[in-house]
Amino acid sequence: MARSFGEMSVAEIQAGLAAKEFSAAEVARGSLERISAADEAVHAFLQVTEDLALQAAARVDAAVAEGRLAELGPLAGVPVGYKDNMNLTGTRTTCSSNMLRDYVSPYTATCVQRTLDAGALPIGKLNMDEFAFGSSTETSAFGPTRNPWDLERVPGGSSGGSAAAVAAGLVPVTLGSDTGGSIRQPGSFCGIVAVKPTYGMVSRYGVVAFGSSLDQVGPFARSVADAALALNAIVGRDELDCTSQPCDVDFTANLADGARGLRVGVVPAFLEAEGLAPEVKAKVEAAASALEAAGAELVEVELPHARAAMSAYYVLGPCEAFSNLARFDSVRYGYCDPGHSDLGSQYEASREHGFGPEARRRIMLGSYLLSAGVYDRYYYPAQQVRTLITRDYLEAYEKVDVILAPVAPRTAFKFGEIGDPTEMYLSDMFTISINIAGNGGMSVPVGLGADTGMPVGVQLIAPPFKDANMLRAAAALELAFGPAPVAPAFADGKAGE
Repeated sequence: MARSFGEMSVAEIQAGLAAKEFSAAEVARGSLERISAADEAVHAFLQVTEDLALQAAARVDAAVAEGRLAELGPLAGVPVGYKDNMNLTGTRTTCSSNMLRDYVSPYTATCVQRTLDAGALPIGKLNMDEFAFGSSTETSAFGPTRNPWDLERVPGGSSGGSAAAVAAGLVPVTLGSDTGGSIRQPGSFCGIVAVKPTYGMVSRYGVVAFGSSLDQVGPFARSVADAALALNAIVGRDELDCTSQPCDVDFTANLADGARGLRVGVVPAFLEAEGLAPEVKAKVEAAASALEAAGAELVEVELPHARAAMSAYYVLGPCEAFSNLARFDSVRYGYCDPGHSDLGSQYEASREHGFGPEARRRIMLGSYLLSAGVYDRYYYPAQQVRTLITRDYLEAYEKVDVILAPVAPRTAFKFGEIGDPTEMYLSDMFTISINIAGNGGMSVPVGLGADTGMPVGVQLIAPPFKDANMLRAAAALELAFGPAPVAPAFADGKAGE
């Protein structure tokens, strides 16, 4: 079977459109056919938006006919999928929860709209952990997504559908959201490029909130260049989100500069952390050596309060989740349990049946942590730890331009292998501190682990609003380790045989 459009880069698709080797309508139909043939094995998509994709393709083809393709934007003619916590008018936005099973978006999230304004073809909505609570996409009310590299293993989470769709070659670019590692960890598990920008670089308007001070939207792609183009499309100030910030940066501009002259921080405590698999540690060390060979300077830095990040996060995250989920009351929107004569029992039954176990767990924890007599003992200290972690990073960035670290302590695990919620939370032990501090962070694939044969990503962490630093370092690693391939069982148009 011929190579699918989902396996092409953004540049390849746009070059083919410009040369009239194929039309945007053919790109859209080819992607839809590819999803129909291959996604049954992966279950990345919850909804396919054929009509919207074809309408967008018609606009791109009209621009090509008029010689205006270059004017459309960085994602012109490119199929893009969206995590199902991002509103898109007329589509279901379920957050993979029974609570929102039938909710239809009346408006479009700013990050989604900006991809459409940049010429993207909206292909569909992608599976996730329920309300983004999880690290494996196993908590979805609509069934788990499977890792294209090994269908018996998880793709990571909570943006597992977004990562798996790119790894399986279904689409070249997707958007996910990251509250404590939910872009970078599935990016590592699925062997693709995954970027969590600095907090505030991308508008959160229209994205269903988990932790409002932690959430950030970012792209998945199979190359650093494609991820940079997607960032170009979605960043910038939005009047509808008071936390968003102006951003006038071309993230593709310095990708060819290489690593020479970069100061790369290495955190010894991360590499000696309990639970870090030897195959992951070896890949981080190999990445450090590759950057040094490319001309970077390696500098040891300390993040003394990073070990407290997990504790702080599992106070701050549930508190914010409890507050954000209070709106799902079965009256304004969300599942409404039938047959109740009083409002109290309707609330209780609707939330009991609408929310899954992990969502209920976080609601209960957040409710407790914000209760009288408990708030002062946990929430205030967690915010103080947040300040200390932020200061640690700022001090480190006085010495280095970017920090290199593991993404996750291990490669993708098998379904059902981790049943203890606390052990599952440890999947984000290296990513959480970045959300607490608000820095940019990304995962870059550096090959397969020696023991499991599964993809391993390394994490690059940038100072606030200097995300171009980590993209430059990522491009240097991509030169050393090669671009991210489509998972072998799905490569060259195969459907996971």
